[in-house]
Amino acid sequence: MTRLGEAAVRYHRLLESATNGNLDWAAELHQRMAAARLMDGARLVCPFLRPHFLTPRQYAALVRAAETLYSAVNRIEKMALENPALLARLHLLPAEKMLAAVDPGYPHLAVTSLLDTQMSGTAMRFVGYSAGTPPGVVYGAALAELFYDGPVMKRFRRQYNVSRLPGTKPLAASLVAAYKQFGGRQKPQVGVMDFRQAFQTTEPADCLLLRDQLAGNGLDAYVVYPDQLEYKAGVLRHSGQPLNLILHRMRVHEFLLRFDLGHPLVRAYRDHAVCLVNSFRSELAHKRALFALLSDESVTASFPAAERKAIQQHIPWTRVVGPVKTKYGSKTVDLPEFILRNREKLVLKPNDDSGEEHAVQGWLTGDAGWERSLRQASRTPHVVQERVEPEKAVFPVYRYGVMEMRELQVDVHPHIYLGKVQGCSSWVSEAAVGGFSSVSGLAPTYLLETKS
Repeated sequence: MTRLGEAAVRYHRLLESATNGNLDWAAELHQRMAAARLMDGARLVCPFLRPHFLTPRQYAALVRAAETLYSAVNRIEKMALENPALLARLHLLPAEKMLAAVDPGYPHLAVTSLLDTQMSGTAMRFVGYSAGTPPGVVYGAALAELFYDGPVMKRFRRQYNVSRLPGTKPLAASLVAAYKQFGGRQKPQVGVMDFRQAFQTTEPADCLLLRDQLAGNGLDAYVVYPDQLEYKAGVLRHSGQPLNLILHRMRVHEFLLRFDLGHPLVRAYRDHAVCLVNSFRSELAHKRALFALLSDESVTASFPAAERKAIQQHIPWTRVVGPVKTKYGSKTVDLPEFILRNREKLVLKPNDDSGEEHAVQGWLTGDAGWERSLRQASRTPHVVQERVEPEKAVFPVYRYGVMEMRELQVDVHPHIYLGKVQGCSSWVSEAAVGGFSSVSGLAPTYLLETKS
């Protein structure tokens, strides 16, 4: 058994000893989560009763690999913006291309982003990239504080050194750094922006929490909505409050479904009157076809050796679905025929992670269903990606007053700010069928060492 496996078993024994059938502690923990607004709608963000642990060696390997891959992603973005043929391979909508052409005022593709990572020891595979503020940034530090001083963790820390990872301070620092690169000279007035949902009567908990966390790091922040923004005389305002930096988690295509290119935010952005984090240009990184470019050796041949090695080690083979011939290893294959015959080791994913279409895992799909999925993937932009085995671990889950042990999948998300990893979070879920998981959420993440 690995050191982390032994630590998890030790934690579970302490948990069972501490509760001894009495789950008042767990109920109190969930009450404290609710009071701290650690909610996703009506659900708590963490239904688990233990954290996820990484060793310092694992974390150091994650930092090195993620920062190297971010550099390669940034390089691809610059190449695509200068090469229309390469940009076309990302399958952006016309309006997305138009907005991507606008210089955001800072050099990075994304101020804040994450990599979706499967870790096994110090080996890892990155299966997705997202340019945005990870939920683990908003909730992770608060969850880590709640667990750290809990009765089980106090006993656990007698045997192990447990270290917390950076919280929202690096996020606030990255916003200030991007704003200075943008040309801002004074402290930014930050709008934390989200869409207002139909019939919504209260502000979303995560936006309120993020606003308060930024305020705790010395920034003036306000929760704002796109439909309440005004742009006059070169100033973007919300309810009369001037704003010169907007932090958002919206996707460009979602924004364009609701608003047109004459929206006040777009006009202010084009006029360089507001620093947008992440910029509209970051939509390039949300396209799953990005990994098809990264794993295409003809595109990355001129990349530095360290980046090419990291891509080879950590990025699964990925291609945009289409009637083409391509390389798989040393062989040239007909892509549609290859996909059809190798469903056990492939997954089909929509190019846009919009939530309307879900990934189709070939090993969980029959031949007829796989053939239908391939036809659909041939009509709208999709990628095919080589299967990556998920990392699994046992977690105690507390729901409806009952604790049960479940083997669940763990995805680690390194938090990347201006190209540097500062912290990470862990998303824990059961294997999703059709994109739905009945048990999912964040687990606080700590670094763990055995006391000598």
